[in-house]
Amino acid sequence: MVSEDECADHTMSGEAKDSEERPKWDNKVQYLLTCIGFAVGLGNVWRFPYLCQVYGGGAFLIPYAIALVFEGLPLLYLELAIGQRLRAGSVGVWTSISPYMGGLGVASLFVSFLVGLFYNMILAWILWYFFHSFQSPLPWTDCPLNSNHTGYIPACEDSTPVNYFWYRETLNISANIETSGGLQWWLVLCLASAWCLVYICFIRGIETIGKAIYVTVTFPYLVLTIFLIEALTLPGADDGLVYLFTPNWETLKNPQVWLDAATQIFFSLSLAFGGLIAFSSYNPQKNNCESDALIVGCVNSFTSLYASIPIFAILGFLANENYIDCQNSNILTLTNAFNIGDENITRQNYEEWFEHLNFSDPSKVESLQLKTCDLQTFLDQSASGTGLAFIVFTEAVIKMPGSQVWSVLFFVMLFMLGLSSMFGNLEGVLTPLLDLQVIPSWIPKELLTGLICLTSFGVGLIFTLGSGNYWLEIFNSYVGSLPLLIIAFFEIISVVYIYGIKRFIEDIEWMTGKRPNLFWRINWCVISPLMLLIVFLAYVFVESETTVTYQVWNPDYVSLIKNTICILLSVFPVLSIPLVSCFHTKQNKTKKSQKNSTTSWCVLSLFGCRSYFT
Repeated sequence: MVSEDECADHTMSGEAKDSEERPKWDNKVQYLLTCIGFAVGLGNVWRFPYLCQVYGGGAFLIPYAIALVFEGLPLLYLELAIGQRLRAGSVGVWTSISPYMGGLGVASLFVSFLVGLFYNMILAWILWYFFHSFQSPLPWTDCPLNSNHTGYIPACEDSTPVNYFWYRETLNISANIETSGGLQWWLVLCLASAWCLVYICFIRGIETIGKAIYVTVTFPYLVLTIFLIEALTLPGADDGLVYLFTPNWETLKNPQVWLDAATQIFFSLSLAFGGLIAFSSYNPQKNNCESDALIVGCVNSFTSLYASIPIFAILGFLANENYIDCQNSNILTLTNAFNIGDENITRQNYEEWFEHLNFSDPSKVESLQLKTCDLQTFLDQSASGTGLAFIVFTEAVIKMPGSQVWSVLFFVMLFMLGLSSMFGNLEGVLTPLLDLQVIPSWIPKELLTGLICLTSFGVGLIFTLGSGNYWLEIFNSYVGSLPLLIIAFFEIISVVYIYGIKRFIEDIEWMTGKRPNLFWRINWCVISPLMLLIVFLAYVFVESETTVTYQVWNPDYVSLIKNTICILLSVFPVLSIPLVSCFHTKQNKTKKSQKNSTTSWCVLSLFGCRSYFT
C-alpha cells in the first residue's frame, strides 16, 4: 500500500511539470461536445434499439435506468474529476496515484488501440456504402445479371439483393474464418481513406478536434431529426413504435436483461478507455466536473432513445411493406392456380378467399407452398450492429421515396457518429504514450499521430480480408467487453481506497466549490464497485456456458472459434495491470534489500570504529 504522502508527492510533481505545458480547450462547449461525441457512437443507433426490442420494449428502460444511475454516472463523474484534478492522461493519472496502478493506463491504451482498429473498419464500410449511395437505382435494389445476361446471379436469387451486395459485393466474404480470401482492394482503399480523414481531424490534438467536433457531433442530430419527421409519415410507422415501446414485464425476470443493460450503459458512455480522462485533463482545474458528467451521461441516454424512434418507425414501415409484398405474391399465385380474376382477390379480402379455397381444395392449396404472411413475424425480424445498418436499413431505404437522398444522409450520419468516437479512441492511445515518455522529444506530435494511424491501418488490414468480417465480430465481442470491466473496477478501487475517498472529495470541493453529496460517496465506495464485480462474474459465467460461434455466409455452416483466441483478446489488454504491479513490488524489495544491506554495513562500521578508539 502506498502512503498518502507518496501519492501527494507524485501528484504535486506531475502538476508542477504539466501545469504550464498542457494545452487547453478553447471553451467549455468544445469540451462538452468532444466528450458527448466520444460517448455517443454507433451503438446508440444500432445496439440500444435492438436491446429495447428484444427485451420487452419499454420494460428494458427500467434496468437501463438503474445501471445508468448506479454504475454509469458515478464512473463517468470519477473519470472526469480525476483527470481534471491530476491533469494527465490515463497512464499519468494512475501512476500519480500509485506506481503499482500504472498498468491501468497501459491497459486502457491497449483497449483503445484494439477497438480503434475494428471501429475504423466499420467507418470504411460506411464510406463504401456512401460512395454507392449516389447511384440510381441504388446498387442493392436488384440482383446483378449473370455473365451471359440471360438472368440474375443464382446466389443473389437464393438470397436477396441487399444480402448479396453486403456479403458479396462489399465483403466478398470467405466461407469461414480459416479461409482468408485475400485482401479486397476496394476495402483497403476505403480503410486508407477513413484513417486519412481521422488523421486530418486529429493532426494537432484538441486544437483540430475542437474545430471538427462542432460538425461531427451536431450533424447527426440534424439527420436524426430529418429522419424522424420523414419516418413518422410512413405507413406502418406506428406499428414499429408500438412494437418498440410496448412493455413486456415478464422479460425482467430474465437475468440476461440486467446483464445486457449494465454492459450497454457502461460501454455506451465509453468508460475505461482513457479518452475521457485525457479530455478532462485539458480543463482548467476550477471547473464543475459534476455537471459535466450529468450533461454527458444524460445526453448520451437521450440520444439512444431519440435514435430509436425513427429507426423503429422505419422498421415498422419495412415490416408493413414486406407484409404487403407477401400477400401480393400469394394473391398472384392463387389467381394463376385457380384462374380467378385479379379484381376478385385483393388484400382486403385475401383471408376470406384463402379460407374458401383451402376448404374447397386443400390439397391444391397446400401444393402451392404459399408464404406465411404475418406482420408480427416481420416485426420480430430484429437485427443489431452491421446487420441493422447494412442489411435491414438499406432494404428499408430502397422502399422509401427519394431513396438516394435518404441513403446518403443515413451513411453520413453514421460516419459522423463513428468519427467523433474515433477521436476519443485515438486520444486514449496518444496521451498515454506521451505520459510514458517513451517517445523521443524530437518527434513532433503530428508525426507521432501519423505513425499511430499508419500502424493502425497496417494492422487493420486483417479486416479487409475475405474473412475480415469474422475477425471484426471476434474483436468486437471480446476486446471491448471484459477488459473494460476489469479496468473500471480497479479505477474505482484506486481512487477510493488508494488515493483516498477523503482526499478525492476534498479535491472535488476545491475544483467545484461544493462537496459531493451522500449519493455519490455511497456509490463510489460500495454500490458501483459491487455492481462491476457482479457484472464481471455474471459475464464470465455466461461466456463460459456459451459455445463460441460466428455467423457465416453459408447459413448451413457453423464454425467454432478456438477459445484460445477469445481468451487472448480478453486477457492480453489487461495483463499490464498485474505485470506493472509485480515489477514495482520486486523493485521495491530490491531497494529495501539494498537499504538494509547499507544500514548493516554502517552499523558494523560504527562498531568497528568504536572498538578501535576504545
